Amino acid sequence: MRSMASATSSFRIPDHLRLRLEETARHLGKGKSWILNQALEEYLNRADRHGLVEEARRQSVLASRAASPDEAFWSRRMDRRGWR
Repeated sequence: MRSMASATSSFRIPDHLRLRLEETARHLGKGKSWILNQALEEYLNRADRHGLVEEARRQSVLASRAASPDEAFWSRRMDRRGWR
């Protein structure tokens, strides 16, 4: 298995999160970097999926021009910038 390139980052976290991170690392027997990488990967994947769901809904509403109560609800909340 090939090792992926990595970079060092520095950021601030509140003491309560630092303590939880340290406790979790000890409990799992993993490094803090491993836990942070896993959490960041999961968060970004979830954000990507959420963005895809919103985009699919937006395109569906724009394509159908349906006026059902559900579609009207989503239509009022979607971002139409860049669409004609």
